[in-house]
Amino acid sequence: MAVSRRDVVTADGVLDVYLQAPENPGPAPVVILFPDAYGVRDTILGMAERLSRSGYLVVVPNVFYRSGPATTGPLEINFRDPAQRARLGEVVGQAPPAAVMADLGVLLDALAAEPGALPGPVGAIGYCIGGRFAFTAATALPERIAAAASIHGGGLATDDPSSPYLQAGQIQGAVYVAAAHEDSHHTEADHARLVAALDEAKVDYEAEILPAMHGFAVPDFPVYDEAAAQRHWDRALALFARTLPAPASAG
Repeated sequence: MAVSRRDVVTADGVLDVYLQAPENPGPAPVVILFPDAYGVRDTILGMAERLSRSGYLVVVPNVFYRSGPATTGPLEINFRDPAQRARLGEVVGQAPPAAVMADLGVLLDALAAEPGALPGPVGAIGYCIGGRFAFTAATALPERIAAAASIHGGGLATDDPSSPYLQAGQIQGAVYVAAAHEDSHHTEADHARLVAALDEAKVDYEAEILPAMHGFAVPDFPVYDEAAAQRHWDRALALFARTLPAPASAG
């Protein structure tokens, strides 16, 4: 089905949101998909479409709306381009986690009036900084997030006092973390710190380091890795299947 757009008024402006509905009619369980720092574009919407095939209403917020509306078109990704890197720094700087979580609360309230959305807790999945947002959502809105998947997420368990692993005790849902190998954004030490916090908090979780580079799951990234990407799809879908209401296609 075609992507539809909604505009949600927040304290800071208008959040543009993109909905990918499943083929089966009727309300569907909701999964929020947080994009990487390059934002909402064809590739991200294609990933939303893939997820929707499993029966979910996939909601993609332009969490970087403070820097402008999403382009939603194709984008040439070049990690080594200084101009792109500078732009990413500016965009991310205008999307602090606390503000994104406030936006998410408003978005979830708005989804209560969406005919295609089943009421109740939702799933969340995110990539790169979006992975941090998905994990943070599980700590900040624990009663509203049934499951969160962080895919090569950065900054999950650093020395920063705002690092979200410090709030692991707030998590009520299930968590899946797929980290990248030799990732400066999520080191092996960070991963060990994260796992220890999840264990101490007795969180229902699965965390693994895959033999692929940071960005492995996003098809338009030059480091895309098909095997690691498929692994994340398998595990994320298994997570949502056991934590969210059964989609219509599942009977």
